[in-house]
Amino acid sequence: MTDQTRPARIQDVAKLAGVSVATVSRVISNPGIVSEPTRKSVEDAIARTGYTLNFMARNLRQQQVGSVLALVPKLANPFFSEILSGISEVLRSRGLSLLVLDTSIHPDSPDPAALAPYLNRSRSDGVIVLDGNLSPDLFSRPGCPPVVQACEWIPGLEAPRVLADNEAGGRLAAQHLIALGHRRILHLAGPAPNSLTRARRAGFVAALAEAGIDAAPPLAGDFGMRSGHAAGRSIAAMQERPTAVFCDNDEMAFGMINALHGQGLSVPRDVSVMGFDNIGLAAYCLPPLTTIRQHRARLGRRAAEVLLARMQGDTVEPSTVLGVELLVRDSTARPPA
Repeated sequence: MTDQTRPARIQDVAKLAGVSVATVSRVISNPGIVSEPTRKSVEDAIARTGYTLNFMARNLRQQQVGSVLALVPKLANPFFSEILSGISEVLRSRGLSLLVLDTSIHPDSPDPAALAPYLNRSRSDGVIVLDGNLSPDLFSRPGCPPVVQACEWIPGLEAPRVLADNEAGGRLAAQHLIALGHRRILHLAGPAPNSLTRARRAGFVAALAEAGIDAAPPLAGDFGMRSGHAAGRSIAAMQERPTAVFCDNDEMAFGMINALHGQGLSVPRDVSVMGFDNIGLAAYCLPPLTTIRQHRARLGRRAAEVLLARMQGDTVEPSTVLGVELLVRDSTARPPA
């Protein structure tokens, strides 16, 4: 037990847990590099002693601003909410704040001059990039804090990546529709240059090829509901419609289902539709959407942990890939006879 007349110190925690002060410090700043039994022992000692870290004093000693910047391509997209929540959870436990910059409000964002003022150690201690359409030159300028890429990635940017297994997700989607008996399967893809689009397309096409099915050219979308709605109207007008459509995200799938219903077609009786991401509305739309779930909060937490390790100068893996899973709901069924 500590002396109740003074605040608990890190030395008290180390003594109670039977570890060194350095180990306690590692558990506080980067728990991912400490074994689970040791971490639990230290966390229990922290709780028993009532030790609290003076984050402001630590930041001053380490000459840190005390915040991390996340670059988000479209903040209004509900997809990003869970990722940001996971990032914030980890940062908050380390006494750091999360700043969010919506890159979509900067029409010249691919130009390094547009966003460069935000990428400075005087503004943040680290950067998590969720926009794969930015220029790698943005992050090569002097004074840029450590960077981690999450969800999407930028070709040419040598920074650690934390990603969902998008290729496996595209493969799972195709395999699900093939197993239901579909052979005329169309893909509503995201923007062609986007890293997610390319990975999901690769998995989708590979699964079709394994089943002896030729992949039709994809329809072009932009991850928004309007592009899904436009694609749905196009499909409804086809003389030989596909019996199933895989959409590169849930928002496009919502738009497509709305358009198909508006044209007198039933989902899934006439056309099966599935998405990717499992955002909150996916389980509650009509019909509930079959989709590929990526664990977005976990992805955000892992991205924050990797960034904190980089900020401390630790070596990190160049790429972390998190698994995805198929969630079967009512928007997919066997093709019409």
